[in-house]
Amino acid sequence: MTILMMLLAVTGGAMLSIQAAINGQLGSKVGVFKTAFLTFSVGALITALLILFFEPHHSLTLMDVPKWQLTGAMFGVPYIVIMVLALRRIGSALATVAVIFGQLLMSIMIDNFGWLHNPTIHFTLNRLGALLCLGIALLFIYSGNRKEDPDASRE
Repeated sequence: MTILMMLLAVTGGAMLSIQAAINGQLGSKVGVFKTAFLTFSVGALITALLILFFEPHHSLTLMDVPKWQLTGAMFGVPYIVIMVLALRRIGSALATVAVIFGQLLMSIMIDNFGWLHNPTIHFTLNRLGALLCLGIALLFIYSGNRKEDPDASRE
């Protein structure tokens, strides 16, 4: 089951990269905020249909949970806006790896400190190694972009 969940997560990550590339193009033509609005509007419609037809009954509603848990919904907006802005300036690979680096860094902190009522998973040398490897990958992609961009020296 763990391998299946990892494969699903990798698939989700691939879909985010495709979404970012498409949204970067759309954002340059119609605007960043219109693109974000379209993304969330279509997403809300599809999610509403999924809820209507597939969501099992739960004992709590959105109004019954602790209110701080509703704040998670706000974090998707900055992600979409940042990716639409960044992608066309730094490319899909660099933007995506930078996002993943930020996700990994924050996830390791959330795990280590048990923030947001999550179980504690202590920081280890393996986790440090993963963070360093991804940081190095980010630097390699960044330096590769700079070598290909003749205007990079003027930034």
